[in-house]
Amino acid sequence: MTFTVGISRDFLGADGNNIWGDIGLSGLDEAGIPWEYMDDLSPALTPGQMARYDAILYAAPAVTAESFDGVENPPVLLARFGVGYDAVDLEACTRAGTAATITPDGARRPVATAALSMLLSVGHHTVVKDRLVRRKQWDLRESYMGTGLTGKTIGFLGVGNTGSELIRLLEPFNVRCIGYDPYCPPERAVEIGVELMELDEVAKNCDALVIMALLTEATHHIVDDALFAVMKPSAALINIARGPIVDEQALIRALQNGTIAAAGLDVFEDEPVDNELLALDNVTLSPHCLAWTDEMSMGNGSSCVRAIIDVASGVAPQFIVNRAVADSALFKERLSRRQVSPAGAPR
Repeated sequence: MTFTVGISRDFLGADGNNIWGDIGLSGLDEAGIPWEYMDDLSPALTPGQMARYDAILYAAPAVTAESFDGVENPPVLLARFGVGYDAVDLEACTRAGTAATITPDGARRPVATAALSMLLSVGHHTVVKDRLVRRKQWDLRESYMGTGLTGKTIGFLGVGNTGSELIRLLEPFNVRCIGYDPYCPPERAVEIGVELMELDEVAKNCDALVIMALLTEATHHIVDDALFAVMKPSAALINIARGPIVDEQALIRALQNGTIAAAGLDVFEDEPVDNELLALDNVTLSPHCLAWTDEMSMGNGSSCVRAIIDVASGVAPQFIVNRAVADSALFKERLSRRQVSPAGAPR
């Protein structure tokens, strides 16, 4: 038995090259673990793919209950290249004895940097000012005074892994950081330098609200008309997390009516976006790729590779999101059965 790894085909461009560049797959080669790009690109991982590999490294495909249909020996590990797992059926993974992992260690700095970039871009009106130069409208430049960060209050919806990293990046700006996160212990909040409060209080007091939360049933449309209504007219919304956390129609109304001043969006309810947002000058847009950097590629890929090597060595990987599986007898048995030597030969 040889431990084999499948890489989802969405990493490849039309020319057959990895569009993400170097994602650290040489680590698998060095460990003697065979890998290959899977032969099909589908919206969700298929039973055929699941039956073929011991571990799958993937980015875009969903993982559904149907992905496991009829598969007697599914992968021990599904390593997602990224931090979101709203498209992963965790209960189905746990029933199958499959660990699902994400890459918070690889995404932490790139996502936080992307959020800071968007925050600065919105404050300095960089998109509008770019247009003024291209349209030779230099006479209009005095109409777009920017807003600096120094001394401002930055609100956070979610102060976990990437949120806490952004707080660290904001330290030189001497900002006050306030946040809503029901899962953040008070002692952790003190450690990272954020004041915890209810979401409406965060919205009422912040100069910019940065969304850093996961998309769950609890956070779906948590940013709505009512929340916009308590925000300052001068405030901005920054979302680089997941689009459906924000009621997009409520956001459009808030931007059109002057309820808030501006928004910076890397994510949308429906992608690609095609609505009134495209016509608004007070919104800065990015096509869900602002954190797409060489740092992100290597960080996420290397994290996935480490998880795969752990499993191939009979060790439970870090960053399992279906945590119940780690203690299950089925997973432990399957992990032991797939254990191989560093050279890729079974033990």
